[in-house]
Amino acid sequence: MEFLQVTSPDDYRVGKIYNSYINSFPEDERRDWTKFVALFTHPKVKVFSVLHENNNSGYVVIWELSDFTFVEHFEVFNEYRNLKIGSQILDILKQNYPRIILEIEPEHLSEDAKRRFSFYQRNGFSLIDEMYLQPSYGDGKKKLELWLLANYKPLDLKLTIDEIHDIVYH
Repeated sequence: MEFLQVTSPDDYRVGKIYNSYINSFPEDERRDWTKFVALFTHPKVKVFSVLHENNNSGYVVIWELSDFTFVEHFEVFNEYRNLKIGSQILDILKQNYPRIILEIEPEHLSEDAKRRFSFYQRNGFSLIDEMYLQPSYGDGKKKLELWLLANYKPLDLKLTIDEIHDIVYH
């Protein structure tokens, strides 16, 4: 498995990534095309295409923040699900970015949300804030009540959340 950084919205992989992104994440949980494209020029963002057995099998969007990495979006494409690729991706991320934080929907919202929470727990993540409010991604999009997970315990959770809100969502 290999992570290939995508550095331009003109990269041939971006079409498949964005198409899957808009079909997998609800509108309130994602950026529109203009804001998505802006990620490629942000100095704290890295967009990776995940190559598994010579196939583009998913992607990861991360933010390298002060003393942790925020995983904004992470997806294994439909045709590669249930092959343990997601766990392999997280293993590689943890090797390269030992302090990771991410958001998920609360497990009580759906069977998918429950399964997702269980997946992250199996992969070393714990709930660090169940009252987390994700800021809106822009005009017409709602703020969301989500859970914040991490593979470590932040020393100052409020400061950590403030940094996510101030950098990722602005």
